[in-house]
Formats: sequence, C-alpha cells, structure tokens
Amino acid sequence: MNSSTPSAGVYANGNDSKKFKRDRPPCSPSRVLHLRKIPCDVTEAEIISLGLPFGKVTNLLMLKGKSQAFLEMASEEAAVTMVNYYTPITPHLRSQPVYIQYSNHRELKTDNLPNQARAQAALQAVSAVQSGSLALSGGPSNEGTVLPGQSPVLRIIIENLFYPVTLEVLHQIFSKFGTVLKIITFTKNNQFQALLQYADPVNAHYAKMALDGQNIYNACCTLRIDFSKLTSLNVKYNNDKSRDFTRLDLPTGDGQPSLEPPMAAAFGAPGIISSPYAGAAGFAPAIGFPQATGLSVPAVPGALGPLTITSSAVTGRMAIPGASGIPGNSVLLVTNLNPDLITPHGLFILFGVYGDVHRVKIMFNKKENALVQMADANQAQLAMNHLSGQRLYGKVLRATLSKHQAVQLPREGQEDQGLTKDFSNSPLHRFKKPGSKNFQNIFPPSATLHLSNIPPSVTVDDLKNLFIEAGCSVKAFKFFQKDRKMALIQLGSVEEAIQALIELHNHDLGENHHLRVSFSKSTI
Repeated sequence: MNSSTPSAGVYANGNDSKKFKRDRPPCSPSRVLHLRKIPCDVTEAEIISLGLPFGKVTNLLMLKGKSQAFLEMASEEAAVTMVNYYTPITPHLRSQPVYIQYSNHRELKTDNLPNQARAQAALQAVSAVQSGSLALSGGPSNEGTVLPGQSPVLRIIIENLFYPVTLEVLHQIFSKFGTVLKIITFTKNNQFQALLQYADPVNAHYAKMALDGQNIYNACCTLRIDFSKLTSLNVKYNNDKSRDFTRLDLPTGDGQPSLEPPMAAAFGAPGIISSPYAGAAGFAPAIGFPQATGLSVPAVPGALGPLTITSSAVTGRMAIPGASGIPGNSVLLVTNLNPDLITPHGLFILFGVYGDVHRVKIMFNKKENALVQMADANQAQLAMNHLSGQRLYGKVLRATLSKHQAVQLPREGQEDQGLTKDFSNSPLHRFKKPGSKNFQNIFPPSATLHLSNIPPSVTVDDLKNLFIEAGCSVKAFKFFQKDRKMALIQLGSVEEAIQALIELHNHDLGENHHLRVSFSKSTI
C-alpha cells in the first residue's frame, strides 16, 4: 500500500486524482507523514516521539494491522525537516527500522474514527508537555504518561566511546526534548557518564523514551539512559565538564570541579570528577572549545525548537556483522553539483571539514555527480549528515552512501581530464592526529566562519577585503580578545560561507601563514 491510500474513513482535502499520480514527484512535501513497517507492539507515544524534536505533532492515525501510521505535523516546514533528517538516518522503533515518506494527504481528519481515543490521549499528553502544564493523568494507556515523583534528572552512560562526546554535544541532542538546565560530566568505572537536569520531568521522560539505546555517531557512542535518584544538580563551575545554563555568572574553576558530598555519594566517586576522556582509546583529554573563548555561553534554546542537530545526529542503531572495525561504507555519492564550478579540490576542502578525504572522482560523463572517499564510515556519515541539503554554487547538494567500496584511480592512458584525484597524502587533513582538537570543533555549516593561523601583520580590512574579493558580503568581523591569531567573520548566507571556505581555506597570508577556515557554532 502506498501513502495515497490510508484506511477508509480518513478524508484528505488534497488532490489525490489518479491522473496526476504519475506526473507528481514521489515526495511532494506535506505536513502529513506516512510511516511504514512499524512494529506491531509500538505505542502511540513512541510514534509521536519520532516527530517531537521537529515541532508540534497535531494528529496521529495508527493502522497496526497494516504496520503503518500517519503522523500530522503542525507545519509543512516541520515535516520537511523531519523527512530530511530521517532520509540519511533510518529511525528505529523497538530495534526495527521504520520508513517515513510524505503522504498525498494535506491533513488527517480522524474525528469520527473508532480507536482514536488512545491517539488523542497521547497527543494531549504531549501538548501538555509543550505548553508546560502537567495534566497527564487519566489517559487510557500509561505509556505516554509520567510516573509521579519521577526525577527531571537523567543519568547518561555512553558506551563504545569511539569519538569524544563533549558537554556541548549532549546539550545539543537533549535540548530537542526540552530546556536543559544543568549538565555534569564525569568518568566512573572507566565509563564516560553525565547527569543532565531538565526543567520538567516530562521532558526527561520523552528524552529517555526517544534516545535510550540510540547511537550519537554511526555504530558507536551508544546512549544508555536512566532516571537519576537526584532531583536537582548543584553545579559550581561553568566549564567543559559541568555547566549551569541558568547561571552565566559561575566561575570556570581551576581545573577539576569538586563535588558536593551528597553528590559524591550518589556517584560513588571521590571528590573529583576525572577527565571524561580517561579511557577513551586514542583520545587525549579534551582541550575545550577554542572557539568559545571570549564568547558568552548562548542562551538556552526554547523547548522543542526545530532540529538543527546533525554532527551529533542521533543515528539509528547499526548491526555490526562480526566486524572489528566500524561497519558501513566510507564512500559517498554526491549529486546535483554545479558542473561548471565544482572541482575535485573544492570537494576535498568542503568534505574535509568533517573527516579526512582520501580520493575524489567527478563523473566523466555526468559532471554533476561525484564520489568522495573518506577515511572511515563514521566520517562519511558525519559529512553526509552535515552537507546533504546544503546549497553550493546555486544548487542543493545531495549526499548518500555509495555502493562502491573505494574510488578507483584512472588506468594509465585513460582519459580523465583531471577529474579523479588522490588526496591520501595531503598535508591538509584535519583529523590525522588522534585526539586533535579539531574533533571538538565539528559544527554544521553556518554563515559565521572561524578563522585561525592569522599572522600579526594582517588587519581587519585585509581579511574583510579577502572575503569581499571572493564574492562574499561581510556582515560582521571580530578578532578574539585573547588570541589575535583567531577571528570570527559573519557572511551574508550559509551558501556564501561554504563557498568562501572552499576558496580560502589554506589561503597564503604571507609570513609562512596559511589561513585555516572552519564553520563556527558562535555568532558575532
């Protein structure tokens, strides 16, 4: 069954005329989403939790006999964000992959359908959460409701810590389910753990329901989430180990923050929180975010804002078929490129923000398509999550995993026009060194760029003019107060920033200094 045929009794006021069926693209956006292959024992609340991070869920129709459901979002924009997010990353419910596409229906009318009471109760529970009231009792099922006395504090253990997970990453992921007030990270029994306090126990409930058992990066950094016995956290310092987002006045502390005695007892730990990366193979302790120096901590985002999370995208579980390495493919197929402007070097620089690019091949007969081979499958997933859907040279770039396991170099004498390049020995790889601080500075493309390696003689105007000559409009610029080798520059759009990064990363500024450019999480 396809998305144009929900069960009898659902009326849709969209154009479902059969004669248009063939002409219309398979996924004309709609705020109604069609979910297939849902497990037979799944609850309404679990289906709703898939949509929650992207905005308000306004209606739900479960067709359990057909293993399908229809989910209606408050806006088409929320539905588009949700589909874009789940296209590269198949969501899982009860360990089963679930498939999401746009429905042909513009809205769900389920008023007179039987069996809608549970769906309505689950939706009311969620809207109570979103409006901040706690009228959650009296629903026909207990799944979507919060137990009395449940703590707003979650205890999070991260297993299989292949890449470092920072406090910022946790904040970014968990903020999608409500306002995060405080986070404390620590290591116990050689495991990186965190305590995270929400403004409301309901948010903790939904975050646990949606995130427990998910991976932060593909096939690694698995979240194990429980409710803490603590009902409130006492944070003394705002630094890269602990943060109270309600108090920007806290000191950073000298080195390690110490714990209150009752909290130390709760951790079963001595009075010191040890480095979160002790025991993370191959990673030195975190240096913290150089980009955050001299900048204030951003205000806590509102509960359930739109989802911009990608680097730390909570990817679906991946089965590891007896492999010792990371499963999955490290080669990406990149499509819808601008054939007149794209070069192998340009793709190398752009994808190199998210991993080390070994080879690039622009297709000889179809130059809007290219293959990009990354160092490993995690880097390929990160690059795909961050770059698919971004605009480059006037076209929306698409990235998916390729069926090819490697990019072949042309045979001798084979005509190639310089479209295939091997970058495996390039000095410009950002992630060669284990524990490099570049691992902590992976952010989605943004209009603000972080510049570093600036020689002392280069002025504000020199740098502004460099970007203006590259065709950018400069909206703001600021040197770092503590370190004039670094600066932030804000350009007219994300697309401008992507193109400027490609053109100006490694630009020779003289005095043996080459400009280093990356995306910033800060704004000026």
